[in-house]
Amino acid sequence: MEDKHKARVTSASSDAEISTELSSRRTGMSFQRTRMSADRTLMSVIRTSLSLIGFGFTIFQVFQKLHDANVLKSSGAPRHFGEALVWMGLAMLVIGIAYHVLFMAGLRREREMLKADGLVHAESGYPISFTLIVAIVLLAIGVLAIASMVFSVGPFD
Repeated sequence: MEDKHKARVTSASSDAEISTELSSRRTGMSFQRTRMSADRTLMSVIRTSLSLIGFGFTIFQVFQKLHDANVLKSSGAPRHFGEALVWMGLAMLVIGIAYHVLFMAGLRREREMLKADGLVHAESGYPISFTLIVAIVLLAIGVLAIASMVFSVGPFD
């Protein structure tokens, strides 16, 4: 088995060693860039989902209040439209979270394989995505919002 504690590559090393070391580091950094790109993609899903959930909830509440104040005789269609927007936002968020988790798991597997083969150093951390945590919190808030709309219960009623 090859010794894992090789001498550090410096400017005094051979051109081939330097080239290999730099290539390995560039590959390692590309994993970090890909991870950050996946986070940005999830952020765009969050932004769109938040818009759908917020807009749908607002439409629902405005027409519900107008109906309760006897300003409108019927507010069913706009309220159903508001519900539909919230459901779409939740569905988009669930799909975005699932895609992100699957993509990141695959990226981590690939990185570990390259590390095991000695092709990348993989010295830097690979933390859990803060964006994923925000997406899960937004999903919980969205579920509370739709529960409030459909069943007239919860903190948003």
